[in-house]
Amino acid sequence: MKTDVKLLKIIELLKKEYPEPKTALNFKNPFELFVATVLSAQTTDVLVNKVTENLFQKYNTIVDYVRVPLEELEKDISSINFYKTKAKNIRRSAEIIIEKHNSRVPMTMDELTKLPGVARKTANIILYNSFGINEGIAVDTHVKRLSNRLGLTKNSDPQKIELDLMAITPKEEWGIISHLLILHGRKVCQAKKPKHEQCIIRDICPSNDI
Repeated sequence: MKTDVKLLKIIELLKKEYPEPKTALNFKNPFELFVATVLSAQTTDVLVNKVTENLFQKYNTIVDYVRVPLEELEKDISSINFYKTKAKNIRRSAEIIIEKHNSRVPMTMDELTKLPGVARKTANIILYNSFGINEGIAVDTHVKRLSNRLGLTKNSDPQKIELDLMAITPKEEWGIISHLLILHGRKVCQAKKPKHEQCIIRDICPSNDI
């Protein structure tokens, strides 16, 4: 089976398994998703949601992140990995968005990746989940693992994996495929012990004998 044909079948099956795929991060507007996504780097979504539950009640607008002393923002997210760097990035990004983008989160890859702490993965998540824009495919640890196990790529570098997936995935599915692989990776195709007996795509997976 050709790789692009196999991927279409994978998407079809996973859509049946996960009919409403979406990010696990909680947010009510694009800047809240920006904050949550920046915080999520090398941190679980569960912990991020726990922190942002209080954070988003305290900081109602983007201006609040600029007005608060940096030390206070650091304290509010101190249970997150690399919280000092992330606090600095969030604060500076808020300043840039206010000054250069009329207080609105930018809607292009180029503008987003110029913000502190934002790489392609973060930008892809924001663009798709806030604006419905398919600019690329967000590659996290789950997407990386499943893409290799499913034989969709031979690369280990996230940017190369993204290019490989983009080449064989219809553009309208770029945002969805990331969520589908993440959900399946968390529930079934886990890192140490994949649950092959529960896997809906096991018949087309070359790694089903792990």
